Amino acid sequence: MAAAVAVISKENYPLYVKTSSPGNDLKFLYTIHTSLDVIEEKVLTVNKTASDLRELYLGLLYPTEDYKVYGYVTNTKIKFIVVVESSHTTLRDNEIRQMFRRIHAGYADMVCNPFYTAGEVVSSK
Repeated sequence: MAAAVAVISKENYPLYVKTSSPGNDLKFLYTIHTSLDVIEEKVLTVNKTASDLRELYLGLLYPTEDYKVYGYVTNTKIKFIVVVESSHTTLRDNEIRQMFRRIHAGYADMVCNPFYTAGEVVSSK
């Protein structure tokens, strides 16, 4: 379903990047880093309009020819980015939200682990 998933720190360096096709890693890394600019713009405009009632799910950041890029930002400024193939037209916004909630719950479980050092690169299957 997802072509690439990334967890980005609040300082904008990748903590975790997983792609479905290892041959296109560089292409997905470029797409993920490009989406960080869009995330920053959306977060700044949301913070100006609503003080503390910020929506974590940012929605579609931008579409490319082959992929759609979605974003999610936690309260601690950790960013989750999911790249989905454009051919998946059956995906609804609710399903993408649910995917981000699962990623966020998994990340929260990992951070709560007493053996995890904050800011360290995430290594997982």
